[in-house]
Amino acid sequence: MRSVDIAVVLPSKNEEETIGICISKIMDVFKELRLRGVVIVADNSDDETPLIAREMGADVITPDRLGYGYAYRYAFKYLKEKYGGYPKYVVIGDADNTYDFSEMPKLLKPLMSGEADVVIGSRLRGWMEVGAMPWLHRYVGNPLLTWFLNLFFKAGISDAHSGFRAITGEALEKLELRSDGMEFASEMLVEAVRKGLRVGEVPISYYRRRGSRSKLSSLSDGWRHLKFMLINTPKHLYIYPGISFITLGTILITAAALRIHLGFSPGIHTSIAGSLLIISGLQLIFFGLFTSILLGERNMQSPTIEKTTAIGIIIFTIGLLWALQIGWEWVNSGFKNLPPIIYSISCLTLIAVGLQIFFASFILKLIAEQRRT
Repeated sequence: MRSVDIAVVLPSKNEEETIGICISKIMDVFKELRLRGVVIVADNSDDETPLIAREMGADVITPDRLGYGYAYRYAFKYLKEKYGGYPKYVVIGDADNTYDFSEMPKLLKPLMSGEADVVIGSRLRGWMEVGAMPWLHRYVGNPLLTWFLNLFFKAGISDAHSGFRAITGEALEKLELRSDGMEFASEMLVEAVRKGLRVGEVPISYYRRRGSRSKLSSLSDGWRHLKFMLINTPKHLYIYPGISFITLGTILITAAALRIHLGFSPGIHTSIAGSLLIISGLQLIFFGLFTSILLGERNMQSPTIEKTTAIGIIIFTIGLLWALQIGWEWVNSGFKNLPPIIYSISCLTLIAVGLQIFFASFILKLIAEQRRT
């Protein structure tokens, strides 16, 4: 079994017109940089793609199911098992010749100099052939999804969905990659940021497809990327909206109870809206905490959970005592005079919040313990 310095992984499906061009460029770079390299083609074609790739010296493997991300994960597993680990560098790219593999040295230079652990080839900062990227992708979809990725995860890149990338074997070993679809591109960057890896970016050239038709589905693939990012950012999906709901709800219910003018005269409907916002906001915050623990971003210790349980009991007790006082006043009036309904809404809100915090604390503890085992 020969050792290798670099591996280039190409997922492919019916790319017989371009696979040979890509492999030829890759082999030339291996010679230019004097690297012992291997090309791995993860193929699910029904044309001559695998035959051409084998004839040109590539390792051709057939993933046991479809999926862009799965093809890469399958190839990584194959690479690791065959060579006893990852080589120094791993490059990934599409087999349709839209990426110019003769530009691989650009991606490898920051890795070789120790400046980065992962390098993205930016199409948006480089040269792009006319018609290479649809207008909607270039000016709306890609910039918008890249903006979300930078906002949520502080990646600091310009082209989050470029498929031309290089990574050190040591860095790849640290990534926990699970995606099967196109969201793999986002997952790779999110994982790199979470693991504290240095992400670099270099401008590259991007060309029109001249082989088979594109496998991209704009809306569904875009949604898969956005959904993946939202699932993995509990702060933005749950906690920040939850805090906003609670803040607004507290203002509304307090203004209704104390008759504070807010540009309108708050009343029963305002207090009901405030109550619902507080309860919903608290639920969102707990969703965020649950997710943070599951993602390993937060480690809830027993003392913290004990305090949370105690807070729930205190809030519930205050709400219950207030409710009992309201009930006692009603009984003493001969069941004639009920205190203002706004007070009843407020005390019932406290009871609901206290119960939420109390019971959610036990779920937090359970999830935290499961995460540690």
